[in-house]
Amino acid sequence: MNVPRRPLLPPGPYLLCDDTVLPDVPLEGKAERLLAGGARVVQLRMKRAPVRQALEAARRVAALCRAAGALCLVNDRVDLALLADADGVHVGDDDLPPEDARALLGPHRVVGVTVRGVDGARRAREAGADYVGVGPVFGTTTKQVPAPVLGLEGLARVVRDSPLPVVGIGGVGLDNIARVAATGAHGAAVVSDALLSRDIAERVRQLAGAFEQGRVGK
Repeated sequence: MNVPRRPLLPPGPYLLCDDTVLPDVPLEGKAERLLAGGARVVQLRMKRAPVRQALEAARRVAALCRAAGALCLVNDRVDLALLADADGVHVGDDDLPPEDARALLGPHRVVGVTVRGVDGARRAREAGADYVGVGPVFGTTTKQVPAPVLGLEGLARVVRDSPLPVVGIGGVGLDNIARVAATGAHGAAVVSDALLSRDIAERVRQLAGAFEQGRVGK
């Protein structure tokens, strides 16, 4: 019997499809533009949508990602990830604990966890996580984060000692994504810099190119 394998988190830009950024554009419209630029991982973050509307959007975005060969992760909501047949979830400090997310999702979906340092990354691995989001690397206005800014040196220290792949989060855009990649980070989360660009697809391509340059040149 063929047992499905858990997908691996693709390296590079980690794009957020957020309903609080560019709110006049439906989530699936944002996802289409991100995927048109070659996005390989899309996190769906729904803070405003009522639950039924959120589930409908999650199903559509997950289907778009499958068709494009990209990973679809749902922020916070394990129930929506399961019902939408998404590839997994990303949970933070105030969400379901990662070990419970893993128990509900089973062994074949991705669990990501926001942490603030190496100790958090170690606990996340013990809880069954596949990767960690670490930050804020830079200051950000997209989300209020009750944690000090790490900076690139702080991120590099976590990357060096983390037992899991690290995605740098917080204030990442085209002007600094190469430097995030140069720390050895597996990925870099981008929200406003992509969604507020005049040409979202082209911005995603630029972000991917800049991340690869930073990764190769580190």
